[in-house]
Amino acid sequence: MIKRNGIFLGLSLLFILVLGGALLMVAKGDLHLFLCDRHTPFGDIFFRYYTHIAEWFPYIVCIGLLLFGRLGDGVFASSVMLGTTLVTQIIKHIVVAPRPLTWFEQHFPDIQLPLAEGVKMNLWHSFPSGHTTSFFALSFVVCYVATQELKDKPVWSAAVQVMLFCFAVLGGYSRIYLSQHFAFDIFGGTLVGILISLLCYAILHRYEDQKWYNYRVLAKK
Repeated sequence: MIKRNGIFLGLSLLFILVLGGALLMVAKGDLHLFLCDRHTPFGDIFFRYYTHIAEWFPYIVCIGLLLFGRLGDGVFASSVMLGTTLVTQIIKHIVVAPRPLTWFEQHFPDIQLPLAEGVKMNLWHSFPSGHTTSFFALSFVVCYVATQELKDKPVWSAAVQVMLFCFAVLGGYSRIYLSQHFAFDIFGGTLVGILISLLCYAILHRYEDQKWYNYRVLAKK
């Protein structure tokens, strides 16, 4: 699996390293202002809706795999989404970190953050970013299933992995653009999404050759 999904995992690791380096070299507030201070009318509308994909699309993927794919893949997807949600919420309620709007009001009250119209701003429980966690976990699951189907088509498999990585990164950036999260929250969300996905795979892949795993609920007769 690691080899088959190596492009997606490699790009995700590179993203974590680059973002981690930026976090070490640039102050928290400065990095946020640099990343979010590029608002356009199109960007405000696009990211306002794009960010919500993480709230509903995972359910469609899980239900779709449970009904139309291999049952084991559906269980894997559901386990990943449930696991990432639980871990993210536990960390959020332990850390209770302020969101950008709250943090800037506390430390730099004279700075006015660029905000997108019509977006409800959250104030607390910033770390890690749950949306970013969902974006990367969802991308991992889809990547895992897609590369199985495309194992004899390496070019298409590589293209799908790159697109899914871009899909996840764009989802993470949407949280910074909308000033709902700091870059550090995106860093944490990416780690949680990837690590929980790998953990679920490590637990479930041993059953991949069993009959129940390959059972299809709505298989064609």
